[in-house]
Amino acid sequence: MKYTVCELFAGVGGFRLGLERGGWKTVFANQWEPATKTQHAADCYLSHFPDEASNPHFNTDINLVTAQLDVNSKTIPDHTLLVGGFPCQDYSVATTKAKGMLGKKGVLWWEIEKIIRHKSPQFVLLENVDRLLVSPAKQRGRDMGILLACFRDLGYSVEWRVINAADYGFPQKRRRVFIFASRKDTKVVKKIKKVGLTHEWLQTYGFFASEFPVEQEPTDHDTADVFDDTLQEISDNFSFKLHNAGVMSDGKLYTLKVVPKHSTITPLKSVLLPTVDKKYYVADSDIDKTRGWRYVKGAKREERTSKTTGYKYFFTEGAIPFPENLNSPSRTILTGEGNQSPNRSTHLIQDPRTKKFRTLTPIEVERLNGFPDDWTNSGMPHGKRYFCMGNALVVGLVERMGKHLKEFIK
Repeated sequence: MKYTVCELFAGVGGFRLGLERGGWKTVFANQWEPATKTQHAADCYLSHFPDEASNPHFNTDINLVTAQLDVNSKTIPDHTLLVGGFPCQDYSVATTKAKGMLGKKGVLWWEIEKIIRHKSPQFVLLENVDRLLVSPAKQRGRDMGILLACFRDLGYSVEWRVINAADYGFPQKRRRVFIFASRKDTKVVKKIKKVGLTHEWLQTYGFFASEFPVEQEPTDHDTADVFDDTLQEISDNFSFKLHNAGVMSDGKLYTLKVVPKHSTITPLKSVLLPTVDKKYYVADSDIDKTRGWRYVKGAKREERTSKTTGYKYFFTEGAIPFPENLNSPSRTILTGEGNQSPNRSTHLIQDPRTKKFRTLTPIEVERLNGFPDDWTNSGMPHGKRYFCMGNALVVGLVERMGKHLKEFIK
């Protein structure tokens, strides 16, 4: 067995870093950000994995790469495992009026599908925001249904699990859905058929069950169904309650709500630097001023008036911890984390040494995702370092999956 990887939507290399720690070798990678002229993420990736500099398809629009597959399938080398944290902006709760699969970046799924169709890797491991399971709002579960139907038609069985990194000993509450697919001729699929599509697979025998254990208590939150509609029928009509764990094989689907078996908590304070530059401290005057830090973090119920219609309404939102609780895992790091002005998403802590309020440094945010210190300190602007970490995954989760997969497929 060759433990080789094709990495798509590579970002700053989180998947590769985790998998190489687990003994895998990357034979192809692609990273392209169409919205920017300077390719900061790709530059960071190359600073750590310079071998990709000779890959003509590394920093190229993935659409152009897959367009060549019909002519030359060797455009992308053969590989055992295809991975990718494919762009999730269209599914994210942070995006207004999310369009799901119909969104501009959601359609990039079809580039993944094309590569799988041409290269037929034995295994696929994808990562996305958990909103994928309920997207779009008007047809809950349709987008995941399309992915599952594509894998079914390509001859794969699929298992998925929503994993919150903090539940398994990491210092950040980062919840993502991981999708693991196995080609029909693998021993994994044979084992699925032997065990059956039941809670036993998801709780005991499945790919995620060992490294990310769940409670074994019976639950009534499970659903099974025949899954044999055409892709067009699913696109038009599919609406299904998909729980945080599930498996699909041979045109059948089983999904179950699982409860994680928590491990030791790793708190936010574990990643803090002993001393930081003064630029990360916020002025005392910004804490309690009108619409200052205390205001933006607090709960609200305010009467407001629409500027366009004059209609009066009540605006409400819940409170965010102020300051952050250093004895628990951090909230999810978002792409706007580096904003030093009063805002809800940026983490504001009370420094344990100085007792003054400050924001997190890029190194501390890298640590929350499990990257080595200064991983993104490769010449990119300060704010971009936070942005890249807001888009990254928790490296330790992938490391566990990579190590386990080598054993699992044996």
